[in-house]
Amino acid sequence: MTSQGPVEIASHELPATPMPPELAQRDAGKLKIAMISLCGCWGCTLSMLDMDERILPLLDKVTINRSSITDIKRITERCDIGFIEGGVANEENIETLRHFREHCDSLISVGACAIWGGVPALRNVAGLAACLEEAYVNSPTAVEGVAPIIPRHEDIPRLTAKVYPCHEVVRMDYFIPGCPPDGDAVFAVLDDLVNGRPISASTSVTRYD
Repeated sequence: MTSQGPVEIASHELPATPMPPELAQRDAGKLKIAMISLCGCWGCTLSMLDMDERILPLLDKVTINRSSITDIKRITERCDIGFIEGGVANEENIETLRHFREHCDSLISVGACAIWGGVPALRNVAGLAACLEEAYVNSPTAVEGVAPIIPRHEDIPRLTAKVYPCHEVVRMDYFIPGCPPDGDAVFAVLDDLVNGRPISASTSVTRYD
């Protein structure tokens, strides 16, 4: 957070959209997907890995253009689907999410943090200033006799005034709930997409806990 203060975002929740015709009528080419983790714990990324051996046949139909696991910073070509984990908590998250919206035909919010802010959004109750003071000024690790410092530097992304779900920053098309979602739920959605079917993940593989 810099001296300019927190970033403000106007809330404008937008409805999800149906499957784009270009996905329902795909040719034999691979589905290009990109993934990113914003403000979250990476648990949803691990859920993708929890698809286990089922991911192997999907690799014949999917090309992963950008992934948090590979640490590629930018989407290098137009993608069909972007998977977004984590909420929006700083200006870098905003820029990254908008980059995904610009370069992906459809975006999927994966997990509680992306859908409603999750655990990081608990700071919305107390307010940003109070959270920073508790973390740096009143911290039990503060050194006696040393003046506490709240980090402020141009290299540190400015924090947003609150933690936002992704759909309050850009339009999101689909939502996979859970904290984190089960690997079965992620597989069901991805399997529908690569085979050109409408997403139909049943309640048996989705949960809200």
